[in-house]
Amino acid sequence: MRRPTRFKNPQNDEEQFELRLVIAYALIILMFLVLLSRFIWLQVLQHDHFSTLAQNNRISLVPILPNRGLILDRNGVVLAQNYSAYTLELTPSKMPDLDATIKKLKTLADVTPRDEKLFKKLLAESKNFESIPLKVKLTDAEAARVASHAWELPGVEVKARLFRDYPYKEMTSHVLGYIGRINQKDKERLDDEDKTTNYKGTNYIGKTGLEAVYEDDLHGQVGFEEVETDSGGRAVRTLRRTPPINGNTLKLALDIRLQEMADKLFGDRRGALVAIDPNTGGVLAFLSKPGFDPSLFIDGIDSQTWSSLNADWQKPLVNRALRGSYPPGSTFKPFMSMAALVTHSIGMHDIRPAPGYFTLPGSSHQFRDSKKGGNGMVNLQRAITVSSDTFFYKLAWDMGIDKIHPVVGSFGLGSKTGIDLDGEASGVLPSKEWKAKRFARYKPEVRRWYPADVVSVGIGQGFNSYTPLQMANATAIMANNGIAFKPHLVQQVVDSKTGQVRLIEPKPVKQLPYPQEYFDYIKEGMHNVMISGTGARVGQGLQYTMAGKTGTAQVVAIKQGAKYNAAALAEQYRDHSWFIAFAPVEKPKIAVAIIVENAGFGAAAAAPVARGLFDFYLLGKVPKDMNGLLKTIPQENGDVSEDAAD
Repeated sequence: MRRPTRFKNPQNDEEQFELRLVIAYALIILMFLVLLSRFIWLQVLQHDHFSTLAQNNRISLVPILPNRGLILDRNGVVLAQNYSAYTLELTPSKMPDLDATIKKLKTLADVTPRDEKLFKKLLAESKNFESIPLKVKLTDAEAARVASHAWELPGVEVKARLFRDYPYKEMTSHVLGYIGRINQKDKERLDDEDKTTNYKGTNYIGKTGLEAVYEDDLHGQVGFEEVETDSGGRAVRTLRRTPPINGNTLKLALDIRLQEMADKLFGDRRGALVAIDPNTGGVLAFLSKPGFDPSLFIDGIDSQTWSSLNADWQKPLVNRALRGSYPPGSTFKPFMSMAALVTHSIGMHDIRPAPGYFTLPGSSHQFRDSKKGGNGMVNLQRAITVSSDTFFYKLAWDMGIDKIHPVVGSFGLGSKTGIDLDGEASGVLPSKEWKAKRFARYKPEVRRWYPADVVSVGIGQGFNSYTPLQMANATAIMANNGIAFKPHLVQQVVDSKTGQVRLIEPKPVKQLPYPQEYFDYIKEGMHNVMISGTGARVGQGLQYTMAGKTGTAQVVAIKQGAKYNAAALAEQYRDHSWFIAFAPVEKPKIAVAIIVENAGFGAAAAAPVARGLFDFYLLGKVPKDMNGLLKTIPQENGDVSEDAAD
């Protein structure tokens, strides 16, 4: 059966079309509203944000590094300076093949195996996006060759950098220290101190010595350039420039001429010398022998050189003047004498025996004098002059450590001086409390202070141990009648921008409350050392008054009954030679402490160095025969006990 035909209703079709049209219009309007709202969001509400982003894409901030501050001696002689040179730097993240790039660069510049080794060391410590030096101090020809091939060497740059130079190298290495590349530890410290911004683009920072202690003064203030760049990152023009502020200049109390003379007088021997102006605390000379070349550390030292420096038995990296701690030997006796006078353990006119040996009650052990047969009957002043060991053994035994410790400590022995260098050692001024703490892990009988412990202390042996800096400071205090200044190397900081000078004021830190007659008495004993005592041969022909005290510090003990024979010992086991002195006696201008390691008697090695130094500083005289001045003075090789110092 055929289905009947159905006819479309035109009215319904028109209604459906209109509905679809309304929906389409609604969708269009909705999409337009979405676009409009997005436009308002981006162009109106977020305008400042995206404007800043666009500006940053167009403008780059380039740091401008300041010149590091100079370091000068007291007369304006340059001790640390800067110079400009080219450096070949690589950014590994921009290189498709690092090894191939280095191979190519070897044909353009003299890249040594040491350069490569150091580059790999720095690469391991750095991030890939940082530029790392492959070779520093390029010649002009090398820089030109590399620059001409720059188009085919992505990630390779030739940069003009400032380098640090130390004209006096080893001679000032332990004073100035050195700068080195900023490592992760340095970055963390700069972050903690909120100084990171001021080190943008900076590769170096002070590591040791004055370079580290005065880093904030020497570094300066980083500047910036706002540079407009194109889409390829190439600079188009400079929009604004904030110039850097160069580092400040340090002017030291140190006299480099005196330092040079001290170095020549020492020759190739090991030891240390510190000279101080007693009236200000300014350090005139500060020498530690041997030294090292600070330039080895600036761009990172290679492992082979580092190992050789550490393995060297002469320990060139050790700052002996600051950190070397030695028994002072008989140079301790003037300070021991002051303790005896202050505590009324002896009077200035008391006469006491100075026999050939001293024994403790109930003991057969003999503490012998350096002079066989002793020195007869002497007073305290004469005991200083002839350096009688047995006199001071008995004096120390009578006094006890509780009377010795406070007075000797008031001269700064056994505590840091506070000099403007890092890493100063404290030394050891023994006491009952010190021994109990030092041997806290041991049995009670080891921790206990025994009366016999003080005997060796009385002549500067036993537990005594001080740095040459401490001995020089104590000598300066004695020379200045108890007025103490803090030793300092820097005496002026000159502002690089304004030229204003910031003085390190030489203000006394304390005045020892001891009678002037005690100082005069002890100083006269030290003066007599150079006239009729242990330093008489060095004191011959003096054109000024000089007070001194020789000392010999044992390195190894000598068995009871044995004789000291330096020739039979390896060099490193021989006695150290000490000498402390000041001059002129009536108005001291210089005080010094000198130790020559393993050189024997104080009068034989250390004292001649002081004589040559004082002649130069006070008279301007240069020794004609340096070797003749320093040759060993003949000494009687008599019996020397385990504890005898001179």
